Amino acid sequence: MLARSALSRGVTAHRLTKNVTLYMNPVAPPAAGCPSQAAAEEQRPLMLMLPWLGSRPQSVAKYCEIYFRTGFDVLVVESVVQEFLWPRWGLDRGKTLVELLQSDRFISRPLVVHAFSIGGYTFTQLLVHMSQDTQKYQALIKRIKGQVYDSLVVGSVERMAVGLGKTVFPRCERLVKEVSMMYFGMFKRQTLDYLNLAIDVFWNTPLTAPALFFYCDNDPLCDAQSMEEVIDYWRNRGIDVTAKKWKESIHAGHLKKYPQEYLATLDMFVHSLHIAPLKAKM
Repeated sequence: MLARSALSRGVTAHRLTKNVTLYMNPVAPPAAGCPSQAAAEEQRPLMLMLPWLGSRPQSVAKYCEIYFRTGFDVLVVESVVQEFLWPRWGLDRGKTLVELLQSDRFISRPLVVHAFSIGGYTFTQLLVHMSQDTQKYQALIKRIKGQVYDSLVVGSVERMAVGLGKTVFPRCERLVKEVSMMYFGMFKRQTLDYLNLAIDVFWNTPLTAPALFFYCDNDPLCDAQSMEEVIDYWRNRGIDVTAKKWKESIHAGHLKKYPQEYLATLDMFVHSLHIAPLKAKM
């Protein structure tokens, strides 16, 4: 997945599980006062990236490259469609990811989250566990310094079903939506109840870190009105929220369509988090 420019600088990939890969960035600037390279790695900021379903490696690599240049290591967590269709599996995986982020390898690292599309749902499975025991996960909650959400599939379970069809089975998306909704209705306790819980947890997230939302008016998967309701709700809860909206754009493709605006907004947001050590520019 790594771009040639990243490979040439010595970024290395470490497959931790089937769908979780750590990309380590040896050129990240060392923290002031760190006595060793190992100590520097322990304090290096970590980007938790959750791509959209069906994302191509080359596309994800472009976002990784942005964060490599800034000084992050990047932990890529791929979404799995089965975990959406049977949310109990998603919750189990969420528990595993929470434990991974609290393991010795990552426990000292400041975190920033960047979730795309239904990757936001995958991240919400971690939030469910954090919200159920905020005292136990208080240290992890505090380590999350920023949240970036790009083209969230937001609005309702029905919109999630539409997203599933468009991203995984685009040639028969209408049929997929109808079958998905029928399936959710038949297994309500095992599906809809869990999905609605996840939606509620996202609205009432235990995180208080600043957040950045990218979205547009013409996205069939990300309802702009619902997105703005979330933004207003979070702001009323005291969360510092930055929103970047376009009249017309592409689902999970804002960087491609508006590269300068996207990067400038992202750069300003990330550096406003005051995470050390980061390079000056993306």
